[in-house]
Amino acid sequence: MTAAPEHILVVDDELEICEIVRQYLESEGFRVTSAGDGTAMRRVLAQESVDLVIMDLMLPGEDGLTLARELRETMPQIGILILTGRGDTVDKIIGLEMGADDYLSKPFHLRELLARTKSVLRRVAVAAPREEEKRQPSHAHFAGWGLDLVTRVLTSPKGQEVHLTTGEFDLLAAFVVHPSQILSRERLLDLARNREAGPFDRTIDVQVGRLRRKLGDNSQNPVLIKTVRGSGYIFTPAVQLS
Repeated sequence: MTAAPEHILVVDDELEICEIVRQYLESEGFRVTSAGDGTAMRRVLAQESVDLVIMDLMLPGEDGLTLARELRETMPQIGILILTGRGDTVDKIIGLEMGADDYLSKPFHLRELLARTKSVLRRVAVAAPREEEKRQPSHAHFAGWGLDLVTRVLTSPKGQEVHLTTGEFDLLAAFVVHPSQILSRERLLDLARNREAGPFDRTIDVQVGRLRRKLGDNSQNPVLIKTVRGSGYIFTPAVQLS
């Protein structure tokens, strides 16, 4: 029996781009559906199974960053590729922090879009069975802190809830599940978002800095998240998982 084609949802309010991408990806064997905004996107997702969402950053109403964060929180196994006409590195960092798997600036070559699409879909396919096979802990405790890995809530030693962005939570979760191990930036990217390292791997440094501040870890002399020069980072406290 022939496997069903992978289903891609293109979310862009520019109809011409939707049509060009649809025709090209369908010619490469994919099934493609388009939506013009977040409301239409949710309608499709409620009715059908989707493997990858290719989403424009600038959308009417809710923007692509907001929608990417929503998708990552509600559908963690779906692939997310963000398209944008803006080349600001800050936007790229924020997009990846919100949970996007990859990022492609407009204008783009269709062959590059195809390559990135296939790359994200490969990683999604590998991650799904791997995550299902592993029994995931639901809570982590370290140095007086508590991290709920299900509700994604961080609690300080004083019992106060500390807000984490999606990227910060994913990074901290990677650390607590792999304590006392030297983790390279590439490994952290793989653990945190199941993405291959790319031109935005320095976002790990930005997120580590933010995470240290929220954990009260002195950036000049960190105790919890230590830098291993030339290698990456190591999470030093004892961690209790349950």
